[in-house]
Amino acid sequence: MNILVINGTARKQGRTRIAASYISALYNTGLIDLSEYILPIFNGEAEQFEIERVQQLKQRVKEADAVVLLSPEYHSGMSGALKNAIDFLSNEQFKYKPVALLAVAGGGKGGINALTNMRTVMRGVYANVIPKQLVLDPVHIDYDNAAVTEEMEVSIKELMEELKMFAKAGNPGI
Repeated sequence: MNILVINGTARKQGRTRIAASYISALYNTGLIDLSEYILPIFNGEAEQFEIERVQQLKQRVKEADAVVLLSPEYHSGMSGALKNAIDFLSNEQFKYKPVALLAVAGGGKGGINALTNMRTVMRGVYANVIPKQLVLDPVHIDYDNAAVTEEMEVSIKELMEELKMFAKAGNPGI
């Protein structure tokens, strides 16, 4: 099964990047890391769609059987980097595609608004966002090992199992 993880932060040392890299390595998925995969600011002009990185992004998402989106919560929404990347995409890449959402929050009150924001935007591109979603607080990140805690690993496993179930239901041949 071809699953693509998208790290939705531009921060090279952030918790979101740790979580995305960890999930991608643990589940042997593709990874688009927006801290390294630099895209121009979307303006909707035709010449932007000729940029090689934009074409690669569109192709990788289209070829994926399922997508995992991770974003920090900034001002009660997803990161600008992730929203910008999604703006280059459309229902051509996402229609009926299962998508899992994870928000990486600062702790206390964060995360849920970013999840709601991501869910709303993904509905706009006709993605099939799965019911299970996660918020990762700082206590869920194992900084020393660039991993997540055992407790969060169990939650991520449940999320990935649900994502795979939706992908298989939509495409029994995988």
